Amino acid sequence: MLAPTMNDNAVRPTTLGALQRSGWRSKRVKDELRDNLIAALRSGVNVFPGIVGYERTVLRDVQNALLSRHDFLLLGLRGQAKTRILRSLTGLLDEWLPAVEGCELRDDPLRPICVACRERIASEGERTPIVWIARDERYHEKLATPDVTIADLIGDLDPIKAAARRTSLADPQVVHFGLVPRSNRGIFAINELPDLPPRIQVGLLNLLEEGDVQIRGFPLRLELDLTLCFSANPEDYTHRGSIITPLRDRIAAQILTHYPRTLEDAQRITDQESWVKRDGAAVVRTPAWLRRAIEQVAIAGRMSEFVDHSSGVSARLSIALYESVVSNAERRALLTRAPRVVARVADLLGAGSAIHGKVELVYEGEREGLAKVAAHLIGKAIKSVFDELAPAPAKLEKSSASDMGRFDGVLAHFQGGATVELADDLAGDELLRRLSAVKGLRELASELCAPADDEELAGAMEFVLEGLHQNAMLARDALVDGRVYRDSFEQMVRSLESGR
Repeated sequence: MLAPTMNDNAVRPTTLGALQRSGWRSKRVKDELRDNLIAALRSGVNVFPGIVGYERTVLRDVQNALLSRHDFLLLGLRGQAKTRILRSLTGLLDEWLPAVEGCELRDDPLRPICVACRERIASEGERTPIVWIARDERYHEKLATPDVTIADLIGDLDPIKAAARRTSLADPQVVHFGLVPRSNRGIFAINELPDLPPRIQVGLLNLLEEGDVQIRGFPLRLELDLTLCFSANPEDYTHRGSIITPLRDRIAAQILTHYPRTLEDAQRITDQESWVKRDGAAVVRTPAWLRRAIEQVAIAGRMSEFVDHSSGVSARLSIALYESVVSNAERRALLTRAPRVVARVADLLGAGSAIHGKVELVYEGEREGLAKVAAHLIGKAIKSVFDELAPAPAKLEKSSASDMGRFDGVLAHFQGGATVELADDLAGDELLRRLSAVKGLRELASELCAPADDEELAGAMEFVLEGLHQNAMLARDALVDGRVYRDSFEQMVRSLESGR
């Protein structure tokens, strides 16, 4: 690795002779990655910033692969940071790398493999000009699709070059190189590898294993210096394609990714990636209980019998949902002209559009199937958080007398025939006024949620009502822009009467 002073354009060598006198030495890419990883581990530098929850699993396996100088495959469902890990590898490359000026292969000035570069160095010697390549320019990535061709990855014959050089198409210097050769002395990543057609995988294998390939019947030999990384979704192996056995065998490490294993890790990821700190409008606060409920939606999706588990539920669902909840609260603040606002259950219930495109159902069913499943997942998430704060009805028999009676006042209010109608865009003070009419609700919400002020208290009271509904202790009628809570027994009677 070059000394820090060499990073300045004024002192970096610009000719082959100056490069040789500087003491710079050639190094294979895999050795470069290994050496820089060793230095990072010794110094405690985090070379995978922003990757949460993989410290003892996936990142450990990636580091082992790099220390072993292995190419590797990341195998996992969507939204498991596979691409982000691959792109983070550039942090382990040297900051700058010298190459022969004008070479498509970014040839090593001290160990050239390109015929044109060898001829140029033989002709110009120490005067051969050198350029410096930044580490970010040494990472190339390709999304595998069925229409990818050998020309895209390896290259094709260029008749214009042949005419200009007055040579035949058999001349290796008339090849227009594809992405793989242009990634020489760097990292080349292929996302969704099984989608690559088998014949293209064979061509890629020949180039990497033997250093040769045929382009339109003409043989081409290239001794490329590359680190290869791949990603794949397990679903691809059965639904869209497969990795040919020789190529899979050559990929030394297959690393399994996973979703966050704790809710805390999931929240850290969502907090890191979400755009919720905004300027120019109202200040939005999200209470801790609601923040947990937002995260629980994705967890509920991964466990739901309605969601296709082979497709997975991406972390992007939680990110989009969190942003939509904040936007719902922000819109309400703008409508009510409030400078500050607290996000609440109504905002989460109204954010189903952030879920619709991020889950695949086991059975597609009717057009409203996704909307119903989204509402179901939100309900499961709210119930999960509510049950953490208060015993679920199934557990009341084993609870203390005080636990069994903690809901009595609230439920008694509705058993007398009273209802509570809540609109989505109610201002905080009006929401508090309506909910304060429910006997015992203020005290129960304060006990369970420990609100910091009246607006948080209003949101906590709404959360308690929704939690009781999700536990089948209260009924709820959905309105176009709100909800009505009522006694569950009364709702049952009404349903029976309407069925006559």
